[in-house]
Amino acid sequence: MISLQKFAHSRLSWLVLLLSAVALELSALFFQYGMKLDPCVMCVYQRVAVLGLAAAGIVGLVMPSFRLIRVIAAIIWGISAGWGLKLAIELNDIQQDPSPFATCSFMPDFPKWLQLHEWFPSVFMPTGMCTDIPWTFLGVTMAQWMIVVFATYLFALAIYILPILRRPHY
Repeated sequence: MISLQKFAHSRLSWLVLLLSAVALELSALFFQYGMKLDPCVMCVYQRVAVLGLAAAGIVGLVMPSFRLIRVIAAIIWGISAGWGLKLAIELNDIQQDPSPFATCSFMPDFPKWLQLHEWFPSVFMPTGMCTDIPWTFLGVTMAQWMIVVFATYLFALAIYILPILRRPHY
């Protein structure tokens, strides 16, 4: 437990969180521009959730030995991963049981003060439909992979939550 606590209090742990989130964002852009797969509005919302994970990594990197910073970063991590998991499950439900009554909108509904789709349309403007399943790997859709990804982030948070919140004893 001491080595896990040391890792949780280190900058390396927060750097891993940040880099994994950046890798996911870059993967999303590769799928969009390299493979020509159009993101739906739920995909765009999941990108925002991943940005939240990156923000948690940045906050944790600031001063990982300071308990309040770790708590704030862990809260951002938990909210982002939980929201992302919720979105991925909703998207999977829409794709697996398509219904004309259960569709997603064409435009994102960001707050007025955070119009990401207008500021960065190449990243946050949805161009696809939620009911489309344009890609699978090993028989698993992208929405299902994102369920695994966000659940893994939540599992990692659960593993790290106790040592992150405790004072270092080394």
